[in-house]
Amino acid sequence: MSWFADSKKMRLPSPRDVLPGRAQAMPVPDHHAVLGGPIRPPYPAGTEIAEFGMGCFWGAEKLFWNTPGVVTTAVGYSGGGTPNPTYEEVCTGRTGHIETVRVVFDPTKTSYGNLLKLFWEEHDPTQGMRQGGDQGTQYRSAILTHSEAQQREAEAARDAFQARLKTAGMGSITTEIYPAPELFFAETYHQQYLDKNPNGYCPNHATGVTLPADFFKSAGSAQTVADAAKAIEQAR
Repeated sequence: MSWFADSKKMRLPSPRDVLPGRAQAMPVPDHHAVLGGPIRPPYPAGTEIAEFGMGCFWGAEKLFWNTPGVVTTAVGYSGGGTPNPTYEEVCTGRTGHIETVRVVFDPTKTSYGNLLKLFWEEHDPTQGMRQGGDQGTQYRSAILTHSEAQQREAEAARDAFQARLKTAGMGSITTEIYPAPELFFAETYHQQYLDKNPNGYCPNHATGVTLPADFFKSAGSAQTVADAAKAIEQAR
């Protein structure tokens, strides 16, 4: 991953600077190397999709595939202007993409709220265009939502986590939250990278700040989450 800052990589490219990309999608394996589920859709009936950008996607993917209730995961590139980019193109800063983890989960076994809790607690959402030594637009923090309920829940959790960060003397959240655009799947060697390369570089940049254990009281309950966020703010 990227070690050296380049000012061009620290700002999103203008439309005229975006690389053209290609029509052909990257080939990826049919099945997850650890969980055995499908990498591409269709996914098992009854499952739901969550997508997150939290820096280097290698470690983030491993975090989620080890979470009970997750059926499959995949990594890719979201939110940019270049169709089907290569990793090398993304690293130039001229595609505008975020390194993204797709998480397919069974909502009867885990909740979107549980995944959000991992997202907020397992990286630093205040760093802008980087995570630690990984610097560039591809490492920015993002939640790509797949429903209005996910959008509301993510925003409520952001507000509650911001209150906790402020109490801890930390800065403002820079996480982008918006409806998920098309995910362009990353090359085969990136899929489940840390299973294939157990000693691969991908540090955790958690802040040490947490949400209360009971913050998410029920799967998919945006109202419950909003109420909890309000209670935290009132208690400050």
